Amino acid sequence: MGQITVVRDLNGIKGLCRITPAIHGDERGYFMETYNQRDMEEAGIHITFVQHNQSLSTKGVLRGLHFQKQFPQTKLVRVIKGEVYDVAVDLRKDSPTYGKYHGELLTEENHHQFLVPKGFAHGFFVLSDVAEFCYLCDDFYHPNDEGGLAWNDPEIGIIWPKLSGTYNGSASGEGYSIDGVSLKLAEKDQKWLGIKETFSF
Repeated sequence: MGQITVVRDLNGIKGLCRITPAIHGDERGYFMETYNQRDMEEAGIHITFVQHNQSLSTKGVLRGLHFQKQFPQTKLVRVIKGEVYDVAVDLRKDSPTYGKYHGELLTEENHHQFLVPKGFAHGFFVLSDVAEFCYLCDDFYHPNDEGGLAWNDPEIGIIWPKLSGTYNGSASGEGYSIDGVSLKLAEKDQKWLGIKETFSF
């Protein structure tokens, strides 16, 4: 397993992993393996990825918190340009850390990858002027299968870096900003409810 370093169970949440690839650099630049199935399996991570997605977002964009209802996905996420704060919230109803979150700073400089297993809500917030975000999924996209949680649900209590604003009782982004740039949310992401309203076990 010489090409990756794995830190497991981040913030005490079973299954969340930070994966850092080995960087081979010289005066010309660098090379790294962004994914190697053999190295992952040697690290005890046995996942078959079937889809690779990439998005571009500008500063102040917050995407999430999203989850899949019937076809949950494991995701391996990274940033190839810029900087984001990436968050996973444990939604596994029998988990001792249900409702707990962990956030990872992913940048083009640190090359960290964040492994988010099935059973989590996921989202990210763009801290740089522009960010290009990539992620592998172990299942295909299924239309109409997406659910979501309010990104600012006080029950979860995510602290989004550099974000200023006051909670107004909803997922609306009104009044929130980063470095003078207004928070940018999709219309659907301003309508999600909190974890207690969304799930009742």
